[in-house]
Amino acid sequence: MYKIVKKRALANNIYLMDVEAPRVAKHCYPGQFVIVKMDEKGGRIPLTVCDYDREAGTVTIVFQTVGASTQIMAEYQEGDAFRDFVGPLGCKSELIDEEPEELKKKNILFVAGGVGTAPVYPQVKWMKEQGYDVDCIIGARNKELIILEEEMKKVAANTYVCTDDGSYGFKGNVNDQIKELVNNQGKKYDLVVAIGPVIMMKFVSLLTKELGIQTIVSMNPIMVDGTGMCGACRLTVGGEVKFACVDGPEFDGHLVDFDESMKRQQMYKTEEGRAMLKLKEGATHSHGGCGCGGDK
Repeated sequence: MYKIVKKRALANNIYLMDVEAPRVAKHCYPGQFVIVKMDEKGGRIPLTVCDYDREAGTVTIVFQTVGASTQIMAEYQEGDAFRDFVGPLGCKSELIDEEPEELKKKNILFVAGGVGTAPVYPQVKWMKEQGYDVDCIIGARNKELIILEEEMKKVAANTYVCTDDGSYGFKGNVNDQIKELVNNQGKKYDLVVAIGPVIMMKFVSLLTKELGIQTIVSMNPIMVDGTGMCGACRLTVGGEVKFACVDGPEFDGHLVDFDESMKRQQMYKTEEGRAMLKLKEGATHSHGGCGCGGDK
């Protein structure tokens, strides 16, 4: 059992929990995720790692209540425990293994949209711990949905907050903020790391392609099973079939077929859609765990 040692609400329907999981904490890195199972009959919930404390043996997760499973999870309190807490899964951020001298030369901008701020935070924190200064944009629809602002300000060289409705910070979406920094303030970036809703990452990637800035996106929002079994996170990157949970979740944003991914996610929600995906995708469809029969 994995005990919840801390819980707090970050915003309406968005919660943070520190979970006692020493072995996971010992081995996880920014960019990776865990799978939480509340009880023996509960569903598997993939969640990116927001933070970890190797000494305390805890892993921090952030989640938004979007369905029955996460709604039940939100009812758990400090002292309660999860049945399973599996990880770390997926590949760590590619920045972790980059040559220090090369990394030092880069001006990096992290772009966090909504709950995507949670997986951005450990990457920015890691960069700070290694002595690298990076900028960060936190964007949301309104002030009430901005999370982890104070935590981010402690680890980023500059933190820019923007809201679509202008209720807090810069008025506009994250793309408007990028344009403001690059076109109006003369900021120069060699790399953008964008994490948030798929539609946000699509438009950030389109903009950075125009600006000639290399871009990494994290496709964790499209994961369902988290082990490569269900096939829900199948996507095309540079013409090749990938699975976000085992090959990612990070990919080159300029090579991801976002339109295909978003269309596929909509189809995956219905039984008829899953059957159509199986017929269309053939042997690359899945490994058999999506409920459509898969490949035997």
